[in-house]
Amino acid sequence: MTDIFVKGPVIAPRRRRAQLNWLLTVLPAFPLMLLVLRLWYLSRQDLPTMLLLVQYINPLGMISALFITLTWAVPAVILALRVLGGILLVSKPGDAGGSMVAVAALRMPDWVVLIAVLIAGFTWQLRMLPTLEMLVVAVLGLTAVQRLRAERWLMLWITIGVPVLVGLLTWIFVEPGVVAAVHAGEYGIALLLAVPPLLGPLLTGPVPARWARLVTHWPAIGAAMTLPIVVGVVFLRAPVLPGSAIEVGPEGGPVREVMRGQLIAVDDTSTTMLDATGEVKFIPNNEVRSKTLCPEPVRPPESAVEVRGWPVETSALEWIAPTRKVTEIDPRCLGRPHDPA
Repeated sequence: MTDIFVKGPVIAPRRRRAQLNWLLTVLPAFPLMLLVLRLWYLSRQDLPTMLLLVQYINPLGMISALFITLTWAVPAVILALRVLGGILLVSKPGDAGGSMVAVAALRMPDWVVLIAVLIAGFTWQLRMLPTLEMLVVAVLGLTAVQRLRAERWLMLWITIGVPVLVGLLTWIFVEPGVVAAVHAGEYGIALLLAVPPLLGPLLTGPVPARWARLVTHWPAIGAAMTLPIVVGVVFLRAPVLPGSAIEVGPEGGPVREVMRGQLIAVDDTSTTMLDATGEVKFIPNNEVRSKTLCPEPVRPPESAVEVRGWPVETSALEWIAPTRKVTEIDPRCLGRPHDPA
């Protein structure tokens, strides 16, 4: 009887190819699963309500909400794969072919990494930019080790000198924020600002070969298990319907009540709204006295620390892009009738 477990390198490429095929199958389904879970969560686990939302909600709106909410995750995955795979490639080249992390890093085009860096630079909060700086210098150093065959002094400058210099400049920039965070007792913010610039030079060279898979695969496995949970939690809280307030009352009579919730659809006969309890309300159009959009409640910042006038919880895009400042809240959004006078 032939043993089905054939020894040797024959089955390894097939197994890696099968794993890659499964991965490529699951990845496109993950955003779709997030969209379905968002509707299920929004309907308060009520199937008829979820089917109604599916009928009226524009998929493009949900995809836009998914894209805006999770923009930060794509650069994080790309840069983490490039760094971890690069460390394995320079530390244990003979074992690189058996690692999906190393293969992904080896086949990743440079322009993808560049776009990921640009997106992260605009969308990551300030407290995460020192981590971005650490990843960038690590990618540059690892790429130089893999591709360049230059003089020793040039390699030392690329892998050690440049990370030290960039880390020093980053430290000079974030130093006021580190001091302010320590004085405010926010030691987590202080560590996020201060520690990554110091680690850049440590990520540009090889590690001992016997530890290479341990220091690259286990962080990749941990991130792969944690990221979908974090992404799901963040997206389940993202708004996909506009918050509205509607004054309801008989035509020509006084306002009977102000209904607040999320506007689903408006047709020829009624206005459909989802209230805060998950109940669907159908309001006849002849009873709609007025309606208004209500802004999303602004959460107070978790940290008051700033770095040279830049709040640590604000991204460069939020800091630069124009925003609509709500100076006065419409009384209808508070459940009170609107006074036309």
